[in-house]
Amino acid sequence: MINADKPNRWNEDTQASILQYNDWFFNYAPSTYQSARDECIEGVQRLLDGTNYLRSLDEQYLWNNPEDLAIARMFCAPPIARERLAGLAQVSKTVVESMEKGNVPRGRSRIKRQEAISRIIPVLRHLTDTQLCAWLKESTHPSDREIEIASCVAGDRLCGSLTDPLIRNEQERRQLSKLDAYLEARGYQRVENPAIQAFDMLPGTYSHHKNVSMYKNATDSSDGMVNTPVDMAIMPFNSDRPLLIECKCAGDATNTNKRRKEEDTKVSQLRGTYGDVTLYLFLCGYFEATYLGYEAANHMDWIWEHRIEDFDELVPCAE
Repeated sequence: MINADKPNRWNEDTQASILQYNDWFFNYAPSTYQSARDECIEGVQRLLDGTNYLRSLDEQYLWNNPEDLAIARMFCAPPIARERLAGLAQVSKTVVESMEKGNVPRGRSRIKRQEAISRIIPVLRHLTDTQLCAWLKESTHPSDREIEIASCVAGDRLCGSLTDPLIRNEQERRQLSKLDAYLEARGYQRVENPAIQAFDMLPGTYSHHKNVSMYKNATDSSDGMVNTPVDMAIMPFNSDRPLLIECKCAGDATNTNKRRKEEDTKVSQLRGTYGDVTLYLFLCGYFEATYLGYEAANHMDWIWEHRIEDFDELVPCAE
C-alpha cells in the first residue's frame, strides 16, 4: 500500500490537500464564473430578442431553438431544474436533456419532441416570473433598464446552475493533465483506441476513461458483465495487470462521504471479476480521516495530487 496503511500521515496530508484545493479554487473559480456569466447573459439577450421579449416563446421557437429551453427555465418563478420541468410537463427527462443539448431528432424522436414541447410551453407560461418580466403583465414594451435587469438576473440564475459542472470538469482536466505529464516523463505513451480493454493494454501505455468489463453482481457472471469506466488505466512496464485510477476533487467533506458507496461497489465488482485488485484514488481537497479509513478498509489506496511522486512505487520508468 502507498498511503492507505499510513494513518499517521492522513491528517497532515489532508491539510496539505485542502490548502492546494483552496488555492486552486481562489485562482480559478472567480474567472470561470465571470466568463460563464457573460456567456449566459449573451444567451439570455439572444432569447429575449428572438421571442419579442418572451411574447413569442412558443412551440415553433422551441422547435427551432431547443437549446434555449435551458434559458427559458430561468425565467420561471421559481427557476426550475430539468427534472422538475419534466415532471410538471409529464414528459421524459431524456427529451428535455436532448433538447438542451441541441440534438437533432430523427424518426420517432421527432414526434416525441413535438409532443413534449406542446406540454412544456404551458408550464413555462404558467410559471413565468412576472415580477422579473413586468412588461408581460402590463402589456408594455420593456424599458432598457428592465431588459438589463432581466438579462442579468436570468443570466446569473443560469450561470449558477452551470458553474459546479464547469468547475468539476476543469478539476478533472487538470488532474488528468498532471498525470499525463508525469507518465510521459517516465516513458509512457497514451493510447486512444476505445476497443482495447484496460486488461488488454500493452506495457508502457495508459488511457483516459477506459472501460473495464466486470461482473454486474460483483460475485459471478450469472447476471452478465457490465462495462464500467475508470478515469485512467495505466499498464506498467513490469506488469500485465493495469493500475486503475479514479481522479477525485472535493471542495467539502460532506460530498466525499456521499460517494463512498459508488466506489465500494466498483471495487467489489473489480475484485469479484479479477481477484486481488486495488482501486487507486488520485485525491485533491477535503478528504478527511473518516473517508480515508473507509476507503482503506475497502481495498482502495490513494495518491495525493500534492505528492504525485508517490506513484514512483507503482509506475516504473522505461528502461
